[in-house]
Amino acid sequence: MTLQDLGYTIALEEYAKEHNINSFDVGRVILEHKDRYVVKTEAGELDAELIGNLRFTAESRYDLPAVGDWVAISEYDENKALIHAVYPRHSILERQAVGKSAEIQIIATNIDYGLIVQSVNRDFSINRLQRYLTICNTAKVTPIIVLSKIDLISEQTLSSFLDEIKARIKEVPVFAISNQSLVGLDEVKAIIQKGKTYCLLGSSGVGKSTLLNQLTGKELMDTRSISERIDRGKHVTTHRELIVLEKGGILIDNPGMREIGITNTSAGLEITFDEIIELAQRCKFNNCTHSNEDGCAILDAVESGEIDEDSYANFQKMEKERAFFESSVAEKKKKDKNLGKMIREVKKQRKQNKF
Repeated sequence: MTLQDLGYTIALEEYAKEHNINSFDVGRVILEHKDRYVVKTEAGELDAELIGNLRFTAESRYDLPAVGDWVAISEYDENKALIHAVYPRHSILERQAVGKSAEIQIIATNIDYGLIVQSVNRDFSINRLQRYLTICNTAKVTPIIVLSKIDLISEQTLSSFLDEIKARIKEVPVFAISNQSLVGLDEVKAIIQKGKTYCLLGSSGVGKSTLLNQLTGKELMDTRSISERIDRGKHVTTHRELIVLEKGGILIDNPGMREIGITNTSAGLEITFDEIIELAQRCKFNNCTHSNEDGCAILDAVESGEIDEDSYANFQKMEKERAFFESSVAEKKKKDKNLGKMIREVKKQRKQNKF
């Protein structure tokens, strides 16, 4: 296996030379567990940890490695290494950390394509698809929709779902598959490109791990049945992991996400809901809130059926979440700034009292 098979590029090599880290070995983080990592190199896999300077100078989560990152490493023992630096990322998939209004959770980095998996028998939701599309668009990751478990519904129902997607989501490829009958799997395999990284996104129990097993041709991930009583998937995958396919392509599996909290995703929302954003420019008043004003181009489009009402309601909900997240981040920065100022004043006072 070569670094190119893992997705290494000339741009990364040039960065290493420019920043004098080309004397270190290079690897890609394939597994993260708290402050421990597994890094894949041309020679194999290494258990890795951060050097002290990198750990203590990190100002935020962005400064620390995540699954998908390229890192500069040095081996210090058999199958063990130290991480000295994190290479720049060309994309970061992220969401709002669950239960933490002003914090971001990195899903994975250096992703080229997001495989958004939804099961048609229980998980199907256009609103949820639009959320995943938004986090992909924000990260400049190309989204691909995969509808799984189509063997559990009729052809008529599947056709109805596909029509719904076509009506609300434009120019995003959609694949309908069955991991049981293998229908559609060859089409998904055909789009996987060597050296490109694909991240599996979706709720628990939608068939991500089974799909990964099908794509690799191996039972790499445990799969479990759905609870019939609550019709809910179990968390089979408990951590993010990067896997290289034998015929090319890199897959990142990650735990099912029941919540896809919106962060500072203005650019992503503009791409996902481009028709709504474009209509907003045609409103009669510049300060239009698009809620009840006369001359609102968006409300007129909803009333005429040009814009789907549910899609607009979903946009409004996500836009409110984005605004709330931004205000929470601003408030947190203000508190941190005030706390820092107080600590400096206390230190200054103590120093004066010594003399």
